[in-house]
Amino acid sequence: MTSQQLPLWRRAVAELLGTSLLVMIVVGSGIAAQQLSPNDIGLQLLQNSTATVLGLTVLILVLGPVSGAHFNPAVSLTDGILGRRSGTGLTLPELCTYVGAQTVGAIGGSVVANAMFEVGTSISTKERATPGHLLGEVIATAGLILLIFALAATKRGVLAAPAVGAYIGAAYWFTSSTSFANPAVTVGRIFSDTFAGIAPASVPGFVGAQLVGAAVGIGLLLTLFPSADRTADDVVLPRSSEPANS
Repeated sequence: MTSQQLPLWRRAVAELLGTSLLVMIVVGSGIAAQQLSPNDIGLQLLQNSTATVLGLTVLILVLGPVSGAHFNPAVSLTDGILGRRSGTGLTLPELCTYVGAQTVGAIGGSVVANAMFEVGTSISTKERATPGHLLGEVIATAGLILLIFALAATKRGVLAAPAVGAYIGAAYWFTSSTSFANPAVTVGRIFSDTFAGIAPASVPGFVGAQLVGAAVGIGLLLTLFPSADRTADDVVLPRSSEPANS
């Protein structure tokens, strides 16, 4: 049984759960940071980014063997595009299922995070789509794609969990946008009018910038690692052919 023969429904559940928990971590820690440090935005960002680094690392370790731990339509889309070159990666039906599960999970995660902190779910009013922020999203997403697929191409996927967590944590600070780098997470964060939220009007620009960043990442990847398309199955972590109790 190859990784692509794992039941799609099981992989979809892993992607839904992982993306949901990721957004719970981002939004929940953002709310907690606002409450704990109401007058210090820098400290709020430190608290938010630290929780995200640790949480994302754990989620990749737990769910990676089932679905690959994409939790990100940009990663899944790149996997599908590269896979077309070599017959690996996600097929179109699998890609659509992954993206749907990720988006539903992200929205659900935002709603649950609001509920945990007894904050009403409402549409965010936080405008973010400035030219600098959009450039930040291009750079953040390009770097993420290059990192993930370079690790797979060089057979270092075992490092994906700490490496991806570390990159996102750093990108919180070196990009002006605080590195959303994820269309599903961007959509999910619409539904929390808190520190981590994003206004609907800013979302098309962010998602567009993320897709441009993914394209840039693919270009850099194939320039540096021309055979990277052969390892699309191993992103973010290789999916096990026989998960526990399969």
